[in-house]
Amino acid sequence: MDIQENIVNKVAQSGLMTIDLADYAPKEDIVIYDIKDNLFHELILKEKDFREFIKNHDWEQYAGKHIAIICSTDAIVPTWAYMLLANKLSPFAKTVHFGSETEVRSTLFHDALRGIDYAQYTDQRVVVKGCGDIYVPESAFVQFTVELTKVAKSIMYGEPCSTVPVFKRKA
Repeated sequence: MDIQENIVNKVAQSGLMTIDLADYAPKEDIVIYDIKDNLFHELILKEKDFREFIKNHDWEQYAGKHIAIICSTDAIVPTWAYMLLANKLSPFAKTVHFGSETEVRSTLFHDALRGIDYAQYTDQRVVVKGCGDIYVPESAFVQFTVELTKVAKSIMYGEPCSTVPVFKRKA
């Protein structure tokens, strides 16, 4: 007697759509530009020296990268100094921001998530993948959930084999 069992992949048959928000992570490097390196004793901006630096610095090294301008010291930096940096960086950089790498990453995720056509998730059962090798800010999960709640039948968090229910549309 030959007994053969068919193995059924119930996850594949469940009709769940799995979304990995890491797919929306920035592909380009995020480079920190710390203006403290342009300050005298990391405290004072000397306009003449700064303008000389602006004129002679190799801005092409920032080509295609996301730039996060910060000042990591407790110095008062005039706004025009940040404006000069932005002006010189913008022709080369993919994007230029003021803020930490974390803030820039969050902004880039939000920009990418705004570009999604959420209509594709209408009446779908969606699992938002929870773990991965690429950091996804919590703010991206929040933004995605807000938009998805408007159209999805249900939202779960985790992996298809082990999910946490987040939202279920009432019938």
